[in-house]
Amino acid sequence: MRRITALIALLALLLALTACGGSGQADQAQTGPVVSGEGAVTQLTLWTFPVGGWGSSGTLSSMLAAFHREHPDIRVSARDLTYDDGDAIIEQAVEEGGLPDLVLEGPERLVANWGDRGLMAPLNDLWQEPAAGEIYDTVRDACHDGAGTYYIYPLCMTTHCMAVNRDMFEAAGAWQYIDEQSHTWTTDGFVSAVKALYDAGVKNVAAVYCGGQAGDQGTRALVNNLYGGAFTDPEHTAYTAAGPENAKALALLADLDGVRFDASIGGADEIKQFAAGELAMAFCWNVFQEVNQVVSNPDQDFDIFPMAFPTDSGVPRLQGGIWGFGVFDNGDQARIDAAKEFIRFMTGDDAQYTRAVLASTYWPVRDLPDIYANDQLMNEYGLFQQYLGDYYQVTPGWAGARTAWWNMLQRVGQGEDPATALEEFDSQANAAAADSGG
Repeated sequence: MRRITALIALLALLLALTACGGSGQADQAQTGPVVSGEGAVTQLTLWTFPVGGWGSSGTLSSMLAAFHREHPDIRVSARDLTYDDGDAIIEQAVEEGGLPDLVLEGPERLVANWGDRGLMAPLNDLWQEPAAGEIYDTVRDACHDGAGTYYIYPLCMTTHCMAVNRDMFEAAGAWQYIDEQSHTWTTDGFVSAVKALYDAGVKNVAAVYCGGQAGDQGTRALVNNLYGGAFTDPEHTAYTAAGPENAKALALLADLDGVRFDASIGGADEIKQFAAGELAMAFCWNVFQEVNQVVSNPDQDFDIFPMAFPTDSGVPRLQGGIWGFGVFDNGDQARIDAAKEFIRFMTGDDAQYTRAVLASTYWPVRDLPDIYANDQLMNEYGLFQQYLGDYYQVTPGWAGARTAWWNMLQRVGQGEDPATALEEFDSQANAAAADSGG
C-alpha cells in the first residue's frame, strides 16, 4: 500500500503538469521556415526520446505552452520518438534531410555519436552562463568531447538499478539475502537468492536479454558489478571489458539455474515479463519504469523492490542516465539561436527548471533542495544516487560498442567461452572507436 500511495501522488503531479498544456497532444513535427520582417516567427522542431514524462505528448504540450507564452516569436512543434525506432528515424533524416532543430537525449548519442559526426551545433556559450556553474562536475564531464566542445546541455539525471519481486523472494526464503535498508546485496547473496527461488519452483528467475541494444545499461551493470569488472579505461578512450572479472561474471550467469540468456527479447520485453510476474527480477529498471508499469498494469498484485546490482566489493557502481538538449546544425544561425533560447528557458530559471525536472520524473543536474521532499517513492529511489558509477557512455565508437555487446551476450548464451567472447567484443568495439576518429 505504501508504494501505491506514493505512486498515486507522483502520478497526480504528472497529470497536473500535463493539464497545464491544454489539448494534451503534441504538435506533429514539421520543419518551417524563418519568417522575416516585423512580427517574425521562427519555426523550430523538437524531437524527444522517452525521457520520463517528456516522452509523452501531454507533457510536451505542457512544456511548449509555457515556452510560447514567454516567446511568442518562436514556435516549437514536437515529436516523441521511441528507443525502438528513434535511431532509425534520426538516421533517415540525416540521409534525406529534415533533421529537427532540437533533440532531447543523452551524451551517448549527442556527444559520442552525432556530435562526433559533426551533426551538432556547439553549445559552449550556454555553459558560460550562471546556471551552468551549478551543474555537478560528473555531469559536466559527460557533456563534452575530448576537445572540450559541448554538444548537450543537461536537463535531468537518474541512476539505473534493478528490481525484485518481493513477494516471490519472501515466499522462497530468498529475502534474507537482501539488505533492506541500503537496497544492496552481495554476489554470494545474489547466487543464494537465485538458488532459493529456483528450488522453490521459480524456473524463470531472471533473463539476460540480448535481442538488441535496448536496455543494455542493465546487462552491462550486472556483469561489471558481480566481480568488479570494467567496461572502458578511466579516460574513456578504449574498451577494456575483456578482463578476468567480467569473464567470471558471465560464466557465473551462464551456469546459474533459473537465469537464461535470451536473444528473443530486449530490455522492454524483460520489463513486461517482470511486471507480469513471469520473472522474479528485472535488470532493466529505474524509477520511471515503476511508475510506468504500475500505470500499464493496474492489476499488478506484488510489491516491486528496487535494488542495486550485486557486487563482491560491497560498493555497487550503478549506471547513470543523463538527458538534455542538443541542437542539430541545420545551417541556419537564426534557428540555432532560437533553439538556444528554448534551452535557456527550460534550464535557467529555477522555477521553470523545477517544473521541467518534475515532468521528467528524474532528478536535477544541479542542487534543487527538497524537490522531492514529500515523495516517498522518489526518496526511496534517490538513495541510489550515492552509488553512481563512471559515466563511460561517451567513449568513441559507442554505437558500435553497443552492438558488439549484445552480440557477445548472444554468443555466451550459445555456449561460447566468456573470455573468448569478451576479447572479440573489445576488438569490435575498439575498431568502432578507431573508425569514429577516437
